[in-house]
Amino acid sequence: MKQIVGTMIIVGMSLLILTPSVAQKVKWMTIEEALEARAKEERKIVVDIFTDWCSWCKKMDQSTFQNPFIADYLNEHYYPVKFNAESTTTVVFKDKEYEFLRQGGKGYHQLAVELTQGRLSYPTVVFLDENLDIIQALRGFQSSLRFEQIMTYFAHDYYKTTPWSKFSENFHTVLSERH
Repeated sequence: MKQIVGTMIIVGMSLLILTPSVAQKVKWMTIEEALEARAKEERKIVVDIFTDWCSWCKKMDQSTFQNPFIADYLNEHYYPVKFNAESTTTVVFKDKEYEFLRQGGKGYHQLAVELTQGRLSYPTVVFLDENLDIIQALRGFQSSLRFEQIMTYFAHDYYKTTPWSKFSENFHTVLSERH
């Protein structure tokens, strides 16, 4: 009997260890959903601008945005928005209507141009303040470690008082300790 109970405990513990923990996922919103949520609780917005064909966008989705700490932090401090730069849906942002512009066989969305300040590149992550003004547009793939620094810098308004070089030099990552 003791052997059976002991075996059951070992099997149970093994299953717990081998079962991946349920990781928090980024709760992506549309721009409209973020604006609606912002009306109830003011928060900064982070916009991930991507395209379906962008391999670096997919890599960032699979690595950086899958990191449980990054996901939790984004969900807590920002309204995270996914925006396809080739979306054909008309969007109203800051009382202005933005549309898809056809160009050749493809095209691009005017809001993507606005948020990237005319420099379309994928992926681009745009941080907006509580007034929907652009804080920063980050072009290209961002690793989890780098993204942790950046999202913290903007979330807590360090960018208003501390130069990036000083902040970056003194930043202590949580990720290397947890993951």
